[in-house]
Amino acid sequence: MKKVISVIAIAVLFSVAAFAQKDNSKKKGEDWREKIRAEQVAHITTDLNLTEAEAQKFWPVYNDVQSKRRDIYKASFEALKALREKLDAGADVSKELDKYLECKKEIEEFDRGSVKEYKRVLPTEKVAKLILSEEKFRHNQIGKLGGGQPGGPQSGPGKGNHKGGNFPPREM
Repeated sequence: MKKVISVIAIAVLFSVAAFAQKDNSKKKGEDWREKIRAEQVAHITTDLNLTEAEAQKFWPVYNDVQSKRRDIYKASFEALKALREKLDAGADVSKELDKYLECKKEIEEFDRGSVKEYKRVLPTEKVAKLILSEEKFRHNQIGKLGGGQPGGPQSGPGKGNHKGGNFPPREM
């Protein structure tokens, strides 16, 4: 009987420890996202040189667009995953390929629509700067992760976390 109680007690302790660790890693992920988001906001605000009035109109639109963009990209990633699974299984991939391509089309259409939304609250030149600023920020983040940015830890032909080598250097 004592052995059973000991085994149960140990199992409970390991379960609690595992749950706490999982919960802690989730919090770290949220903290990381918040940190990146704050860096992005500062980067965009600086690059666009937003006035206070522009910022008050812009950020709610931007946040709404980004929320919708995440949903569209999630569907795209799911379609890509389904395509990969079917391909790995040696099954017919026609439907999955069509679905993935449809998702890519939705992303392009969404991006066109988001530019129209931004133009409602910002001058066209600042919308163009926004697009360049987002790309610059994304490339900087990839570089921080060692993703093959020129001068980054893994720079050089064919290095990085993506196929095709380095991104070309961008000037703003």
